Amino acid sequence: MILKPLICSFALCLLILSVTGCSKPKGTVLGKAPKGEPQTILAVRDGITPPNVTLRGAMIEKCPTAGCWFILADRTGGLKVDTKNAGFVVVKVPLQTEVTVSGKIVHEGSEPVLEATGLRY
Repeated sequence: MILKPLICSFALCLLILSVTGCSKPKGTVLGKAPKGEPQTILAVRDGITPPNVTLRGAMIEKCPTAGCWFILADRTGGLKVDTKNAGFVVVKVPLQTEVTVSGKIVHEGSEPVLEATGLRY
């Protein structure tokens, strides 16, 4: 008779843990975890974002050998993201993966580039 209440208690505990999210945060972080509200790539290109920015989109192309850069695309455009100075690479991140990335906007010629500090996927 003690077994039935024990099983019910165990089941209730499992339900509470699954509802409250007692597990590790979703996603994998490379470098420093991105913070802040994501901006659009169009806003970066228009120069209306601060130099340090967070972006969200799909990785549509990447360095095929070292994974030290990738192209991020959102609904407003595309932008090169450089990871070589951030201490991580994206070799194992599949193309078309939705990512959130933070870093500093620099320019290569007239093109803006995000020098990444961190990425979550």
